[in-house]
Amino acid sequence: MTFFTASLRLAAFLLAFAASATVLAQPVAGRDYRPINPPQPTESGKKVEVLEFFWYGCPHCENLQAPLRGWLKRKPTDVEFKRVPAVLADSWIPLTRAYYALETVGLVDKLHYEVFDAIHRQNLKLQDPKVLFDWIAKQGGDRQKFADAYASFGVQSRGQRAMEMTRNYDITGTPSLTVDGKYLVAPSMILKPDRSVDYERYFQVLDQVIAMARKERAGK
Repeated sequence: MTFFTASLRLAAFLLAFAASATVLAQPVAGRDYRPINPPQPTESGKKVEVLEFFWYGCPHCENLQAPLRGWLKRKPTDVEFKRVPAVLADSWIPLTRAYYALETVGLVDKLHYEVFDAIHRQNLKLQDPKVLFDWIAKQGGDRQKFADAYASFGVQSRGQRAMEMTRNYDITGTPSLTVDGKYLVAPSMILKPDRSVDYERYFQVLDQVIAMARKERAGK
């Protein structure tokens, strides 16, 4: 074996070791995630609850959707995933109500990702109820049924609840995912050297925090 070949093998080994160390590195509180204080009650029974706090108008939330869909296909079976349309300003309320109206009429599965696309790629002003209702009709939805849901007491109440949860979970930006009411993991915390989000590492951290919450449940 030549010195050059040995050097190449050593370099390859060190790179592989560094990569595995990165994968296995445990997340650090305050850097990769932060505790939620006080912890919040969950509604997922025996399952670990993961909440996605998002806003349709947020470009970072739109960027998260593709990798998040990939994670949802392989998420652990003992994890219950739910969405919460965050409210950090009064101007966010119309799109929060839009999400809950979609849920009410059974169109979330069909149109959730399309709402992001319409806002961020087609530049539609879906914050305007008339524009939103017309868009719903163009997607094959019942315009009047959706408009009635949007204006309903139930949707308004759920919007108020989302506002309370945003405050109680101390959500300061979107997107943010929370784990079992105890931990918050935001993509903005997991960045590459160029300051872009490291989604691969982000979902590794999310899985590790879920494992931590699972272990804590088992220890009760």
